[in-house]
Amino acid sequence: MSPFKHALAARDAHIATLRLTLGMMAVIILALGYGWYRAPQNLTIHIPPDLRHGSTRPWWDIPPGDIYAFTFYIFQQLNRWPNNGDNDYPQNIARLRAYLTPACQARLNQDWQQRKDRGELRERVRGVYEIPGRGFKPERVTVLSRDNWTVMLDLSVDEYYQAEPVKRALVRYPVSVVRFDIDPETNPWGLALDCFAGTPRRLEAATPETTP
Repeated sequence: MSPFKHALAARDAHIATLRLTLGMMAVIILALGYGWYRAPQNLTIHIPPDLRHGSTRPWWDIPPGDIYAFTFYIFQQLNRWPNNGDNDYPQNIARLRAYLTPACQARLNQDWQQRKDRGELRERVRGVYEIPGRGFKPERVTVLSRDNWTVMLDLSVDEYYQAEPVKRALVRYPVSVVRFDIDPETNPWGLALDCFAGTPRRLEAATPETTP
């Protein structure tokens, strides 16, 4: 083969190598672009309130205090009936639906219907609040997995019928909480109540606890 043909063959081989390299680079660029497009635009990072000391934690880790605060706030709002339980209870369920799992929302709607049929909500005013001395402790939040928790709420439940007190109970509620980071616009917490993790039970007295 003449030197001229050797030069043409080498040129063609070099061109083929460049084309292959460009093709591989194009695939890599497309893959990087897709990964960038799929990356979340916002991440919720839970920072300890005391910034005098450093803190290193995975971005997905949620401190027990934040889990407890979320659970108590949503549970209290759900059980606040300022005017009439017949109307306030379903309105609360609808208003807080972004903070409830679909299964929990269905159970609450069923509970509302059953209570309404029994006449337990008509003109009822209700509120719940923490029992003094039984607020947050780390032991009140049980970590089941990276995305599941059980929170123990010790609450006082007050109910009135036409301004007359009809119920005052001290109750421990085991509430199931799950990670629910699907719509930051309506649920910036990225958490949701999954209703009860067990049967609520009455407490005998509102004395400060020594064990959870």
